[in-house]
Amino acid sequence: MKGVILAGGLGTRLYPLTKITNKHLLPVYDQPMIYYPIQTLVKAGITDIMIVTGGNHAGDFLQLLGNGKEFGLNGIRFAYQEGEDGIASALSLARHFVGNDRFCTILGDNIIEDDIRPQVQQFAAGDLGAYLFLKEVEDAHRFGVAEFGSDHQLAAIEEKPKQPKSNFAVIGVYLYNHSVFDVISTLKPSARGEYEITDVSNHYVRKSACGYHILNGWWSDAGTFESLHRASGLVKEMRRKSFGKGKVHD
Repeated sequence: MKGVILAGGLGTRLYPLTKITNKHLLPVYDQPMIYYPIQTLVKAGITDIMIVTGGNHAGDFLQLLGNGKEFGLNGIRFAYQEGEDGIASALSLARHFVGNDRFCTILGDNIIEDDIRPQVQQFAAGDLGAYLFLKEVEDAHRFGVAEFGSDHQLAAIEEKPKQPKSNFAVIGVYLYNHSVFDVISTLKPSARGEYEITDVSNHYVRKSACGYHILNGWWSDAGTFESLHRASGLVKEMRRKSFGKGKVHD
């Protein structure tokens, strides 16, 4: 298994914080945002990763992360995304890095509490083409939303529906096999001019080749001022529980 972290974009919803740095280098409580998806991958047993980034501050990732040894990585590769034409387009840049392997891709502003190692191991040993992680939310209309059939299998993923068919959002953590790059190559831009990851996932859903897991712990993105603040609070509380009541550091 390999890991791909998508950390491009201009972060306009966090302007002016992102005027002089990439969004994924902003702090979430006590660490840069990009540390969290790296740690999620390492915790899941994935130590070969690529970071796809872009914009004017891409070089700052190399200065911050170096060769990745402090995280226990075998190494970090980087790819540069020109422009902003969707998650699936960014993911396509990892094709040569992934090769014929299965892999986990994470949006760089997604932070989760759960350890996904069991699902990663299950996917690595199985024959599914895709695997999604879901979380029940109150504002499902803001996300890609899972629709279920009568057998509790995924029936479809609907992007930002006005009337969601469930409260389960598809979070920014995905498992795919290498055929995903062939799927991406067939996509057409959506109405907003982007190559959508929802279209990719729906390809596997239609083929009954997509599994899913509902997260038990908390999840937050950190792409707006509100969610960035929320994510920092969740991490702070997690640190407090880890190090003892009333303490958040060693």
